[in-house]
Amino acid sequence: MTIPSCITTYLKATGRMHVATLCLMFLFPSSPAVAAERTSDDYLTGYVASILERDLHWGKDSYILHIVNGVATITLFKEDPMRKEAADEQLRSLDGVQEVTVVVKPQNAGKPEAVSSFIGITDDGKAFPTGDLFRPLIADPKQPQFFVSFDSFKTLHKRYTLASVGFGETFGLYRFFGNHEGDGLQLSVEGALFAQFNLDTASADLQNADYTIGLPLTYRYGDNSLRFRVYHQSSHLGDELLLGANPPERVNLSFEAVELIYSREWHEYRVYGGGEYLIHKDPADLKPASAHWGVEYRGSKPLFWNGRPVVGVDMKSLEEHDWEIDTSVKAGFEFGHPNPGQRRLRLLAEFYSGYDPHGQFYKNKVEYFGLGVSLGF
Repeated sequence: MTIPSCITTYLKATGRMHVATLCLMFLFPSSPAVAAERTSDDYLTGYVASILERDLHWGKDSYILHIVNGVATITLFKEDPMRKEAADEQLRSLDGVQEVTVVVKPQNAGKPEAVSSFIGITDDGKAFPTGDLFRPLIADPKQPQFFVSFDSFKTLHKRYTLASVGFGETFGLYRFFGNHEGDGLQLSVEGALFAQFNLDTASADLQNADYTIGLPLTYRYGDNSLRFRVYHQSSHLGDELLLGANPPERVNLSFEAVELIYSREWHEYRVYGGGEYLIHKDPADLKPASAHWGVEYRGSKPLFWNGRPVVGVDMKSLEEHDWEIDTSVKAGFEFGHPNPGQRRLRLLAEFYSGYDPHGQFYKNKVEYFGLGVSLGF
């Protein structure tokens, strides 16, 4: 059978249009910024709610939805296996949704309403949550994280190249969800190692290593967040330093401390302040109090290779040093996901002036500047 020429012409034209469309899709893919926006918690919350109410015909008041770092938790007020199965089937394949959990709890069961309304916490929660409710501090030299930096380091009228490395992370144990998306109360455990190496020596001598472990309790209510932390630190000098020609006098620095920091966010800016107190210390004559404050900027729009600008100024003032101010400044670009608990990379220029924040050298005044890379998980 012969196909009419008009139909043949139409099919050829249609084929060309499809090929052209495919070429345009490959040449001009959606930007990473748009893709990231479509997998943000706010976007996913609205999208998932529309599926539940429009496609599955759920009533708005028949469930509670929380999405934090792509993890969706749906609370039903009565047992309904068919609804749970339908929700799980519909949502697990969505881009950006990392996990779906459906729980059943009677409405207001066991909820202390007066306390809940005051602090904004519900009795709904999740074990081993992703991320944290208190954003890690950008410029704090002792923020538990994975990083490496190379600095021109000056102390005691000497200048040399110093490599600093850190291995650390905060692991969520349990999170109580708040009345609003992103709010809540979380208990975590954290651990970190901070070490410094003198690269101007033949074997890149280890100078000092600080070990910390703690239990942070973090809280968020809208743009306000708190971190209350009890932690331990012990410090150890490097073997090469102790075996050198002029070894320093060893100090058995070890202490436990309690810390409280309040943070307030406003658009892309953040200010924070608080302090800590040593509850047990060695040497015994260490003065216990210190103040800690700072300001940060986190850009939301990519400027360089899809990197967002970030700046942090962190200041500490210790009673041990007669309340002189130690200043740390870091600025650069952040790539990847901005939220804690998601993969990201930061390239930062850094500057520090004040007493050495590293362990047994706490009596020395230092100054350094250089470049660093930090990773987030």
